[in-house]
Amino acid sequence: MAKEVIHTIQNYKWGILLALVLGGMYYTFSHSLERSDFVRLISLVAGLFAITYQLIKIYGWNFWLLAGLGLLFRVIFLPSIPNLSQDFYRFLWDGRLLLQGINPYLFTPEQFLSGSVATIGIVVHQAQELYAGMGTLNGSHYSNYPPVNQFCFAVAALFSGKSILGSAIVLRLLIILADIGILYFGRKLLKALQLPEKHIFWYFLNPFIIIELTGNLHFEGVMLFFVVWSLYLLHKRKWLLSAILLGLSVSVKLLPLLFLPLFFNYHFKEKGLFDPKRLIKLVLFYLVALGTVALTFASFLSNEFIQNFSATIGLWFQNFEFNASIYYIIRWIGFQVVGWNIIGTVGKILPLVVVLFLLTIAFFRKNSDTRSLITALLFCISFYFLLSTTVHPWYIATPLVLSIFTKYRFPIVWSAVVMLSYSAYGADGFSENLTLVTVEYVLAIGFMVWELFFKPQKQLHFTTSKVSE
Repeated sequence: MAKEVIHTIQNYKWGILLALVLGGMYYTFSHSLERSDFVRLISLVAGLFAITYQLIKIYGWNFWLLAGLGLLFRVIFLPSIPNLSQDFYRFLWDGRLLLQGINPYLFTPEQFLSGSVATIGIVVHQAQELYAGMGTLNGSHYSNYPPVNQFCFAVAALFSGKSILGSAIVLRLLIILADIGILYFGRKLLKALQLPEKHIFWYFLNPFIIIELTGNLHFEGVMLFFVVWSLYLLHKRKWLLSAILLGLSVSVKLLPLLFLPLFFNYHFKEKGLFDPKRLIKLVLFYLVALGTVALTFASFLSNEFIQNFSATIGLWFQNFEFNASIYYIIRWIGFQVVGWNIIGTVGKILPLVVVLFLLTIAFFRKNSDTRSLITALLFCISFYFLLSTTVHPWYIATPLVLSIFTKYRFPIVWSAVVMLSYSAYGADGFSENLTLVTVEYVLAIGFMVWELFFKPQKQLHFTTSKVSE
């Protein structure tokens, strides 16, 4: 027995060493790192990615070992306050309002604290601390988090409505559960598509995912749980359940709305495009998905809600700028030509370009099977982000998770280099380093171009013989 134990330890000695080093680095990241210390931040990120690559390369065959390590690394973040993002303070604010039956979309934290709206009987515990944490920019705008997301915030308020750390722990547990769901259904979808199941660890063990979702409490993971589950059911031809889950994903984050046109040309295993049964299924799929979204919003609907929610969404296209790529080039040209920032105009045009691209892919690309559909989703969402005026690091979680079901790996590179955007948060305040933004996109887009046009085709295609890897 002792010899067997020693033999097992010897087989896993590198895995144990790598896991210990990663655990120590995650502990340092979660408990002692300041966002303004960019050199330390990016050094930790580089080390985490390098070691994780080796871990997956060496032990990719052992699913449960890597799954257990992915869960362990997430648990390290459990008793910590997010150190790279302030958004969770607004999550707690909205949740504490919703738990009292108050519509969180109807007034801003700033209005609440200034007394400019009637707040008799409303108690937001630690209101001043939450407002200071979220910052004046967030606190002066109406909430733009959809209803299922708000429900998660309310759960945190229910179980720990008087403690910021306690509420953060509840939110973190919800996000970890969603990641476990992605691991489960992602693995099943990979098997169904005859792809190596170890690909799921480019999501589940990805340091970017662990830091941005578990660590910084961004709910892309919850949204993607519904998306991956929906895609798996769609592959199994369970259309109605798939549509419901897709609708729920939209009610966590609005982003999956962009996916809807791409289902038009999906191969429903029927006779042809105008086959009545196929068209009925297609229409029913859209009605159920959109109906699910409408149902989740129903209890919040009012003219004031529509006005506040749409105005806040519009800010992302016409007011906010961060870590953009093509838009920054257009902005520079605008300064040369007219002498001022043209975001107000460009912010209205770029979404139209995205919609045109989506419709082109939807109607003219034959997404005849699940892998081709997911590939279309990947490139459409990537195109959207490349034209966006604001690309926060955690946004890249969506192309990343889609990529593991395709032959493309550029989102993995993007998930690493997007962390360069944190150079904007220095000790002296916010100031973007456009040189590092350029490096980020040159590497991410460059790798994408290489995969599209220069990578040998024999390396791009997975075969059933690789499933056991």
